[in-house]
Amino acid sequence: MLNNSWNKVIYKFWSPVYDKIFNSHLFLDVRKRLFEEMDFHDHAKVLFVGVCTGADLELIKNLDLEITAIDLSADMLKKAMGKFDDASISFLEMDAQHMEFANESFDYVVGSLVLSVVPDANECLREMIRVVKGEGKIILFDKFISKDERLSVPKKLLRPIIRFLGTDIGLRFEDLFSGHEKNMEIEEDRPIMLNGMYRKIIISKRL
Repeated sequence: MLNNSWNKVIYKFWSPVYDKIFNSHLFLDVRKRLFEEMDFHDHAKVLFVGVCTGADLELIKNLDLEITAIDLSADMLKKAMGKFDDASISFLEMDAQHMEFANESFDYVVGSLVLSVVPDANECLREMIRVVKGEGKIILFDKFISKDERLSVPKKLLRPIIRFLGTDIGLRFEDLFSGHEKNMEIEEDRPIMLNGMYRKIIISKRL
């Protein structure tokens, strides 16, 4: 099982090259589509969980929003802050599994490629649900295996190795969400990249 200490080491390594991989070409096109489709209301409080180098922030920096961005990695945050030193964005070094915010603090919570990298995805999702407002939305962009997919033998063998390098190729969203179905609902769940390996999911609280 990975832990936060190891993740800090891994993402210190990833920080110099992250944008070249996850903020260019196909990933950039997908990020653009994600936020073009969102209708954020003015002055909305938006939390970016696991903001990394700020790839998502570049796409909404001109909107009238109150943005908070957290990441466990000081190296990633430093890269993000360097891009937006003139913007009114609150950057905080924080564990996504134990957020230091009051309940129902944000109108929108955005998690791009974060559930698949934290040590405990269940705890991270619980925290996202805790801090989003009653009428708010949680927007997820991540890689998940499909509901009925069984990992092939090669993937089973590769999974712990790839997990050691900082991400999980065997995470199933349905398993994460199953404990929240009474209080949460899925507004949107659709494939968005690489034949459905990456999905866009929007969830909200049942009112």
